[in-house]
Amino acid sequence: MGTAAAAGGGGGGGARRWLRWLGLCLWAAGAAAARGTDNGEALPESIPSAPGTLPHFIEEPDDAYIIKSNPIALRCKARPAMQIFFKCNGEWVHQNEHVSEESLDESSGLKVREVFINVTRQQVEDFHGPEDYWCQCVAWSHLGTSKSRKASVRIAYLRKNFEQDPQGREVPIEGMIVLHCRPPEGVPAAEVEWLKNEEPIDSDQDENIDTRADHNLIIRQARLSDSGNYTCMAANIVAKRRSLSATVVVYVNGGWSSWTEWSACNVRCGRGWQKRSRTCTNPAPLNGGAFCEGMSVQKITCTSLCPVDGSWEVWSEWSVCSPECEHLRVRECTAPPPRNGGRFCEGLSQESENCTDGLCILDKKPLHEIKPQRWSRRGIENASDIALYSGLGAAVVAVAVLVIGVTLYRRSQSDYGVDVIDSSALTGGFQTFNFKTVRQGNSLLLNSAMQPDLTVSRTYSGPICLQDPLDKELMTESSLFNPLSDIKVKVQSSFMVSLGVSERAEYHGKNHSGTFPHGNNRTFSTMHPRNKTPYIQNLSSLPTRTELRTTGVFGHLGGRLVMPNTGVSLLIPHGAIPEENSWEIYMSVNQGEPSLQSDGSEVLLSPEVTCGPPDMIVTTPFALTIPHCADVSSEHWNIHLKKRTQQGKWEEVMSVEDESTSCYCLLDPFACHVLLDSFGTYALTGEPITDCAVKQLKVAVFGCMSCNSLDYNLRVYCVDNTPCAFQEVVSDERHQGGQLLEEPKLLHFKGNTFSLQISVLDIPPFLWRIKPFTACQEVPFSRVWCSNRQPLHCAFSLERYTPTTTQLSCKICIRQLKGHEQILQVQTSILESERETITFIAQEDSTFPAQTGPKAFKIPYSIRQRICATFDTPNAKGKDWQMLAQKNSINRNLSYFATQSSPSAVILNLWEARHQHDGDLDSLACALEEIGRTHTKLSNITESQLDEADFNYSRQNGL
Repeated sequence: MGTAAAAGGGGGGGARRWLRWLGLCLWAAGAAAARGTDNGEALPESIPSAPGTLPHFIEEPDDAYIIKSNPIALRCKARPAMQIFFKCNGEWVHQNEHVSEESLDESSGLKVREVFINVTRQQVEDFHGPEDYWCQCVAWSHLGTSKSRKASVRIAYLRKNFEQDPQGREVPIEGMIVLHCRPPEGVPAAEVEWLKNEEPIDSDQDENIDTRADHNLIIRQARLSDSGNYTCMAANIVAKRRSLSATVVVYVNGGWSSWTEWSACNVRCGRGWQKRSRTCTNPAPLNGGAFCEGMSVQKITCTSLCPVDGSWEVWSEWSVCSPECEHLRVRECTAPPPRNGGRFCEGLSQESENCTDGLCILDKKPLHEIKPQRWSRRGIENASDIALYSGLGAAVVAVAVLVIGVTLYRRSQSDYGVDVIDSSALTGGFQTFNFKTVRQGNSLLLNSAMQPDLTVSRTYSGPICLQDPLDKELMTESSLFNPLSDIKVKVQSSFMVSLGVSERAEYHGKNHSGTFPHGNNRTFSTMHPRNKTPYIQNLSSLPTRTELRTTGVFGHLGGRLVMPNTGVSLLIPHGAIPEENSWEIYMSVNQGEPSLQSDGSEVLLSPEVTCGPPDMIVTTPFALTIPHCADVSSEHWNIHLKKRTQQGKWEEVMSVEDESTSCYCLLDPFACHVLLDSFGTYALTGEPITDCAVKQLKVAVFGCMSCNSLDYNLRVYCVDNTPCAFQEVVSDERHQGGQLLEEPKLLHFKGNTFSLQISVLDIPPFLWRIKPFTACQEVPFSRVWCSNRQPLHCAFSLERYTPTTTQLSCKICIRQLKGHEQILQVQTSILESERETITFIAQEDSTFPAQTGPKAFKIPYSIRQRICATFDTPNAKGKDWQMLAQKNSINRNLSYFATQSSPSAVILNLWEARHQHDGDLDSLACALEEIGRTHTKLSNITESQLDEADFNYSRQNGL
């Protein structure tokens, strides 16, 4: 046994040495891991071994990112390797945390060892060193050790907010667009992708777009198709982030086309003008581009030579008698000769006759043989001369008889008169008037017992067609001839009119209940011919000029201020006035002489509207509605909004077609709705671009309320089609005792320089009469085109044959030469007792000029908040506030709304201003349904729901 033990001991010496070395390695590794030391001496860098090679790493650990709370695995693989351990941040990882796998490389027969470890988020967060958390593999073989590369382990994240969002821009076509984007901070760094209208942009397919320059989007040459909403997308292995959308608008500035050829001179003879034109269509303005600067029409003077007809010189002396027994005389067409296309002289230039008194031989024959034949021809000529002279004598007698007849007829018709004698007075001519006034102390003609003194006379000169009834008061220096029905005009000659007071010295006027239709409706409803009485009313209850002002106290809830019968209103949105504040806001309309003086061809199209106080500051734009009289067309009008400064000068705020972020103008057919930030005095002006520019005129005919004599006066008005202008006419007629005889109508008056004609037609021939040659009057173009200065009217005086005639039926024709025409059918009773007076029901805006709080708005506040919350948020399908604007016919200057804190709220304010009378919630509900954001029609909201919404709104605001 001893030998065996010895042998066994001798044979087991090598085995013991290997076991001792392996135990030493395992003990050292375990001890180092247990102590957690980082001195690098826990495991030997090299261990003696049998001859071999150093470990070679087949796979080294890679950099890794920890996503959220998920641990990551680091691995490495080496051959030949007897052992592999990880070392992290200079410390050995405990052997229990290693997962080791061993295999044999079949090609080389060497051992291959692969090791895994897991690194948690907590380990990385607990490490606080000068560098990132790192791990490294150390592999042992028989020959020695090898180290792998260091692998970094970082916690991945991506912050929410972009360091720089892209900003919207407006650029001209072919300009450069640069949208900057700085993505949020993240590990690893985020990659950026651009979207246009929610679709990815591929710069590889479009050479005009570059997205490689520091995350920015560069469009080298802007095209119209580049307009849209651009979004910057940032993403890494953790999350994706989306920037705010930037709206890019590529606009095109207008350019003039080539000038047309000069037109022919407008006159055939003398001094005239010729013109040429161009259009802003090369290119046309697009997407808010600037309109062409300069004139679209040029005119120059031209002189056409007048044609001169030729005229004969005097006959020359007779020539010497020729062998044919004749002598000649001639004349030339040189006194003057025809020039410039004039006609040549009529008649013969040469004349001949016999010069021997029959003593000459003609054709080798004695003269007495040929005399009978010649005298027979001359007898025929004498017979034709007698017939000619007889006809001329008969014509002279007929003309003399006609002249005598006309003279007698004019003398028989000289007993009655008319206000207007000759239309030439309207075209700048003046006529002399002889006014005979009553004695002093009876200027109002209220006592019929006092007869007028016709011995005192005064002579005035002035045009017949008065532009304002106040002119007549100035002419008489008193109210002697007021009302106009007391004026009688007698014609004495074509240039002299005698104006005297009729025998009726009393004026009786009765006040009837009722009001005149008013409001913002620009056209009256169609009347049945048998039921015109609603328009034949007493006008005594309408306000005077001094009452065109209204005020109201408004607070945080906002409200609406309406000027009755003028079409002018002011909408104060909710929240425009800070909480716990209130202001007394006023609004007025200038009814006097306009302070805005037109320049050149510029025309005032609206009243001057003042709102204040001027020092008030609002946080949300308010809406001001101003009526106008233009037939809206961007092709024919260039309409501007102007504001009066504190120095009294007028400055242009913007053109209606311009793009601006300071204010917004929405032009409807009869009114302009303006979104403003400051109070002041505003007005609309228009510059006609072409001769087709049209002003809308309202034409109406008024008559006397009562008529106790044989005279009856008709007054025809042509005023701008604005409620303000017509209210002024109604106010004047109220003082005159006037009565509306027919429904007013619209006349489209073109800016083609042609005048306006007003005529009375179809007067009953045996019941009424009017002075010959005075039934038609003509008004110059300039007075009608600029009629906003004062109301324009013309008067006609009719006379009954007998007092028993109580009905008047005729037609008033108002037409523009080479333009539009309107017919007013007059059919009325001149006796007050036979007329019906029907009271007109006034609209709500005249009863409640100031409305405050939720009741002033058509859309309930709770529904309004839901709409704003829905559409102010950008949507991937484009269903945002821009779609809401488009569905409400707001298609331009969208950049103004983009600058507002709540674009949807401003759009709804504009909708409230446009629908203040109809409150058409159905149209708004249909627009929302088309967009696809709501399926509930606002018009189906019951009164109880509206009241509940208003009640909840009041509770939320502490009311």
